[in-house]
Amino acid sequence: MTIQTRDQLINAMANNSSRIIIDKASISSQAAGTFVSLWRATGQPGQGAIPAAAAACNNTTLGALQFTQQVAPSTSYLGIVEGFAGNTGTTLELHDRLAHMGGLNGTLTTAQTVGLDMETLLASNNIAARIGDANYSDIQWWLEWYTATGGTAVTATLGVTYSDGTAGTIAVSLAATRPASHMTPINRLIPSGVVGKFIRAINTVTLSATTGTAGSFGVTATRYRAALYMPVANARFTADWAGLGIPEVANSACLFPIVLTPATSSGIIRATGKIIHG
Repeated sequence: MTIQTRDQLINAMANNSSRIIIDKASISSQAAGTFVSLWRATGQPGQGAIPAAAAACNNTTLGALQFTQQVAPSTSYLGIVEGFAGNTGTTLELHDRLAHMGGLNGTLTTAQTVGLDMETLLASNNIAARIGDANYSDIQWWLEWYTATGGTAVTATLGVTYSDGTAGTIAVSLAATRPASHMTPINRLIPSGVVGKFIRAINTVTLSATTGTAGSFGVTATRYRAALYMPVANARFTADWAGLGIPEVANSACLFPIVLTPATSSGIIRATGKIIHG
């Protein structure tokens, strides 16, 4: 059954867990105070592929942290994460990468198809359990870069579908050059720009002008699970189950790291931890 008591938690930490390891090389050409995806960083776990058409991700997707899948009613939780970073003041976040797509062009000013609708994915890859609240309010949406676009600042207008089925648009300002592995939050860590509605799907992206370089970027949907703040470079810091909030990690979760960097690189990231089961 699910972990409900401290004794069950201690037993799971000691006797029923999956070890996770993160050992990622630094990604350069970033900007301080921005999010950097480690999906394409080399190391452990392996380098994730650049997506093409919209697709769901799961625990078998290259780039995902591996853990033992459970049989109901048992489930999994993040029990502890400890690690160090190459940059002072780095925050390491762990997200469940629900779905993604790529291949958007930084020089096109016509509407580009995204086609990432979480409602159509609910029946596969345990997405219905992984998204959290059924109204899509726990989903974080991102623009994610795989190859740098040009140096012209533009506005990206996204055609979206909200949780109630209505359509709308969201404008995201993009500063000059977006490097590979940069992530821009679409809903700015809040549900949406419309009170009481949450983003269910992103259908199109339209750039206000050419950035000057085609590059390659896309849309990624994640669910935030936990974070570890490392205020001093090359010193080990720990977040235990209480600090992490013991978040559930549903079967098929595609856990991967994102860094909020204080510097012009992601810095090396080395961390370990346990996903506990019970």
